[in-house]
Amino acid sequence: MAGVSDSKRKQHDKTGSSYVQDFTETPVRVPYGHIVVSGRWRNTELMETLQSSIPVHFEDSLGVVDFHTSSYTGIIYISEADLISSTSYRRKLAKLRKANKVRGVVIAEKTSVSQQYLSDLQRFANLELGLVLLFVENEQEGAKLLVQMVHVETRNASNLIMKKPKSINIDEAILNTLTCVPKLGDVKAKLILQKYKSLKDICNAPVEDLSEIVGQACAKNIKSFFGS
Repeated sequence: MAGVSDSKRKQHDKTGSSYVQDFTETPVRVPYGHIVVSGRWRNTELMETLQSSIPVHFEDSLGVVDFHTSSYTGIIYISEADLISSTSYRRKLAKLRKANKVRGVVIAEKTSVSQQYLSDLQRFANLELGLVLLFVENEQEGAKLLVQMVHVETRNASNLIMKKPKSINIDEAILNTLTCVPKLGDVKAKLILQKYKSLKDICNAPVEDLSEIVGQACAKNIKSFFGS
């Protein structure tokens, strides 16, 4: 685990506990509109795009997490190379899943080379662990998605401050993910969640059924966004 001291690594090996649990007890503080990034992402193509769009704060002790778009959203980025060597990413995702106070999101590179490994990732991340799984083609597209996620987090936080809270039977994590789909928006995302209660259900829904709710164009965007 890059960015973790030898003493921390030894402690992890002795106890068998996840290093992720250390920062879930004291959540990473992320100012609205900012992103906290693991130090191992310095000097990458993704960082060049990210730093040109939003304020970035580097932190060398995030454990397995690569990005925090909010204090309670932890993101792991899986590259094409990571997908080929599935052992390393499986351990990271399992640790993220144990972090009860962190909403786990996985961003994975979907390329012609990695395509054959995606079904295994979907089964493990979505079905076994229940994590949110999003696909991008490369680091530059990944950076744009992260910027969009930061904007969604900031907008939702602003709405909570300006309005009285309402009791709605909608999973906030799924709603936030759906609003990242191009041209979907809050209203259509909530319409979808009235019928489909999980990302798994949405991914498995026929495009015709989704079209009846949000129109054909948005339905195709949803299927493309989730790689289903």
